[in-house]
Amino acid sequence: MLFSNVCSNLCTLRFWPALYWKFNHNHSHSHLLNHLQLPQHQQQHSSCPTCSCNCPPPPSLLQIAPGLVNLTVPDCGSSDPDLKKEMAKQFVDLLTEELKLQEGVAAEHAQHMNVTISEARRAASQYQREADKCVAATETCEGARERSEALLRKEMKLTSLWERRAHKLGWEGE
Repeated sequence: MLFSNVCSNLCTLRFWPALYWKFNHNHSHSHLLNHLQLPQHQQQHSSCPTCSCNCPPPPSLLQIAPGLVNLTVPDCGSSDPDLKKEMAKQFVDLLTEELKLQEGVAAEHAQHMNVTISEARRAASQYQREADKCVAATETCEGARERSEALLRKEMKLTSLWERRAHKLGWEGE
């Protein structure tokens, strides 16, 4: 990984100015021809003559970074056994290891979900039992209330009957 990054950066530093100049020069030349809208036969004769330039050569790697010459990239990490082992693995081995790790994470996630679901079911069962107790208590209370109302009506009728009899016999109470 480090070696490919270093190589990529070195190649970019070494060849980028020449590629940039060539692309930019060709692009701007064709761009100018397209914008001039010259007839086809004039476009062929209007090409610039080749330029003889006395440009200095691009700087070498030694001139850009003299310290890189002493850098031993192939030996990078050779003293670390874990890194050496990791770098020696093949792509398929790395993919297999990644899949195993993902399977392990998925298994842990599934186990956590199962535990959470069982706890939720247990709590729901407990709440259902409490609700059943409340319903039974409410039904008992309703039954007692209905019986009390019936007894109260009966007592009120009986009280009313005794009051009428007492009034007939001359009682002048409330």
